This record gives sequence, C-alpha cells and structure tokens, in this order.
Amino acid sequence: MTQLDEIKQAILNGESTAVAALPVPESYRGVTVREDEVAMFDGLESKDKDPRKSLHVDEVPTPELGPGEALVAVMASAINYNTVWTSIFEPIPTFKFLKKYGKLSPLAKRHDLPYHVVGSDLSGVVLRTGAGVHTWKPGDEVVAHCLNVELESPDGHNDTMLDTEQRIWGFETNFGGLAEIALVKANQLMPKPAHLTWEEAASPGLVNSTAYRQLVSRNGADLKQGDVVLIWGASGGLGSYATQYALNGGAIPVCVVSSPEKAEICRKLGAELIIDRNAEDYRFWKDEHEQDQREWQRFGAKIRELTGGEDPDIVFEHPGRETFGASVYAARKGGTIVTCASTSGYMHQYDNRYLWMNLKRIVGSHFANYRESWEANRLISKGLIHPTLSKTYPLEETGQAALDVHRNAHQGKVGVLALAPEEGLGVRDRELRAKHLDAINAFRGA
Repeated sequence: MTQLDEIKQAILNGESTAVAALPVPESYRGVTVREDEVAMFDGLESKDKDPRKSLHVDEVPTPELGPGEALVAVMASAINYNTVWTSIFEPIPTFKFLKKYGKLSPLAKRHDLPYHVVGSDLSGVVLRTGAGVHTWKPGDEVVAHCLNVELESPDGHNDTMLDTEQRIWGFETNFGGLAEIALVKANQLMPKPAHLTWEEAASPGLVNSTAYRQLVSRNGADLKQGDVVLIWGASGGLGSYATQYALNGGAIPVCVVSSPEKAEICRKLGAELIIDRNAEDYRFWKDEHEQDQREWQRFGAKIRELTGGEDPDIVFEHPGRETFGASVYAARKGGTIVTCASTSGYMHQYDNRYLWMNLKRIVGSHFANYRESWEANRLISKGLIHPTLSKTYPLEETGQAALDVHRNAHQGKVGVLALAPEEGLGVRDRELRAKHLDAINAFRGA
C-alpha cells in the first residue's frame, strides 16, 4: 500500500485525524499543462482547441510547505472556465503568471516550473500546516476558495481583491486542486459543508463566491429585494448560483438560457421568467464588426413582456463580447451591469449613449475576498444555497471534463474525483442532507 493509499484509506474509514501520523508522499498525481507544449494549438480557432490533448495526469513532486500554508489531500475538485483557458493557452499561457510570481520571493520561486498543476476548487483533508498556522490542523475536512493574496501592500487591507499581489490559485499559481495533493495558503481554507459529498462540496467554491460578490456584495451589484435581475447563462456554473442568490434575496430573476432543457433546470431552481435565446433567435451582431440595435430592442421588449413592463435593475454579465451591447441597452435607467468574465470575447462594444444618458453603471467584479468567500460557503453549509453539480469524471478524464465546459456541453458544474474512489462519499450530516436532497440533485444527469 502506498503512502497516498494509506491516507486515502484513513479518510474513507472516517479516521481523518489519523493522517497526522502518516508520512506525506514525496510525489502525487496532478493534472498539468506543459510549458513545451504552449504552441500546440497555434493556428487553430479557440473552439477547435482540445483540452484532452493539452491536459495530462503526471506524477509530480510534492512542493515544499511554507509558513502560513497547508498541504491538502484532495478528495475531489471541479472544472472552471479558467482551467479551459489554461488548457488552450488563452489569452496567454499561464506560465507567464508563474514566472512573474516566481520573482516575488524565494518561496514563490517554487511555482515557476515547466509544468503547471491546475485547478481552482477542492474538497479534502488537511495533511500538514506550515509555521504560524493555528486555525487549521491535520485531519480537518475542508474546502478551499481560490484567492491567493500576499497582503503586504496596504491596498488589500480594505478589500483583499485589491491587493497588488492578488492571484487566483491554480490559475495564476501552481499546485492547484485538480490533483491528489494541493498546496494552499491556510487562509484559503473553509469548513467542508457536512451534508455534502466530496464532489458536491468541491463544486461551488469559485463560482459560488464569484456570484456572491458580483450580485450580493456591496463590492458588486448590492442586490436588494424586488430587483429585476437579468442573468445570462442562468443554468451554467456561474449563472446557476446567481439565480439562487436572486431568488433567496427576494429579487426577480430573468433567466437567459439556450435550450428548453436549460430552461427546465431554471424552473427547478424556482425561476419563472425565462428567455430561450436560441428559440427567440437573437442575433446581436450583423457581422463580425457591427451590432444590430434592433435586436437589442427586441430583446428588451421580451424582458418587459415577462416582467410586466420593467427593465432589469441588474444585468449579471459574463459572456462578454457577444452580449455586452445588449446588456448595456437592456438595463434600466440608473441600472447596473456587473461583469466578471468574457467567455465569448474580451473586446466589448456598446453604445455609450445608453450608458451615460441613462446614468447606468458598469461594475467590474473578480472572484471574491476572503469574507465574501466565507459567507458564500456558510450559505452552502446551512443548506440555503445548493451545489449545481451535474456530472463527475475521474481524474484521468479531466481533459474530457474540460472539453465539456469548453463546448458548453454541460449544465451547472462538472466535478472531478481525485482521491475519492467513487461518488457519494464524505457525507457527515445526513439529516440536513435529507431535507435538501432534491435541491442538491437538481442538476444531476442534466
């Protein structure tokens, strides 16, 4: 039995605290991209780049544990769009992030390697903690948020996302969560929701915290009761949490989806106002260079038809180039367009007259600070927000999982099992789980 097998067996036996007495393996399996392959997709369109070719499961050395850090035995992880970007080497290869980080300090130099262990979500068990860590100990069952921050600059002490050395773990740092062991800063750790399986607990982290800041936090749209909220991709990994937050907060979500199946998922969540953009055949762009404002108007009219004449107080944006012009147009006078991504393209175009003359605001939102992440995880732990896991792959098939997300052939979140040998393990609070089982399984098989 290998050292990792012993660790896994202790966790599966419900004896997580026993890992403190077990040796940490010298190496582990992690999903990597390789620096010598960054040109492999040159000349291809983004849609034709295949993560199955660039993501590898490699045996890698266990990194040195530094002060304020923790090594975690990863039971499960999940796919985020940043893993897709990493795998297709867009907008730039992530090795540029690792090289920049490596120049920060001798300890940060560990991250500058010719391979990048990816992944920005995990659930698992703490194996070891570094000097100065007092909140967490070996054996603790945890999830991790993906904010990696130095906090040596004054800029981050009001909002850690404004720190000059803020990074996304597993994307702009190495040793991420799509692996059997991960290295995190101890202040990334949060308690694992006791009523969830390992794979369910791993899936909300990045997107749940992102949606919380973007929609609920004062740093984002500051949602209030009665707000009409237009949510693009409302059944997806990010939008599915935005839909839940809107409903929980007494707002009125208008869910934009691309199929009847995705519309039905939104109805399962409790949403009533739904636009199937494919059925309506919206074509916001006449060609590559010019948008069609008549389509914006038709879209706005559809929203008002559903809401009884009201325009959105908040537009929850993340597709970017394809939809941004319509989003700025559709928001009500004085409304807010809050954006956290650009999955259809970074170069946005919109008619500024609709912004300035109608006193609208565009708010940029990026992941979440530690407090926002903690609050988002607390809502999961209390059964007030639920994971949106639809499918889970083994670590060896991470490339296929990433391809699903790349091609939008998924609903909600796609999970990945690491040390967990099968789905359904890790539940500690069965009573709470039973109360919310239908909601927890709402996306399963979708």
